[in-house]
Amino acid sequence: MSIHENLLGGPPPTYLPDDPEPREALASGAAPAEVAANYPASSLAWAQLADDAFEAGRTVESYAYARTGYHRGLDALRRNGWKGHGPIPFEHEPNRGFLRALHALARAAQAIGEQEEYERCSAFLKDSSPTAAGTLG
Repeated sequence: MSIHENLLGGPPPTYLPDDPEPREALASGAAPAEVAANYPASSLAWAQLADDAFEAGRTVESYAYARTGYHRGLDALRRNGWKGHGPIPFEHEPNRGFLRALHALARAAQAIGEQEEYERCSAFLKDSSPTAAGTLG
């Protein structure tokens, strides 16, 4: 029996297809804004923009970037069979952009006083990937 097997009969995990170009561009030092412009569907690029803005104290800008990455990720998840709930494993690297954007959205929402959205996004992250919730903070 696999440790990831769902004994309650819930939906199977969703694994986004690999999209190496934006990840490789960011890893090689390309500016996140340039990567987002070249790959606007990449949640990873938007999540990096959100992280950079948050670290620089630009909380509202971080919120906007995170929300964009979150929605782009939801679109990708739905295109790949996700029905609005179920595991989105952090261990699968292509899922990390969405999960990072979701974490960034929760963080920025809390910072601007959107407590209900913070709680909703935090619960969504934990439900989707306990590993992501623990790793991202």
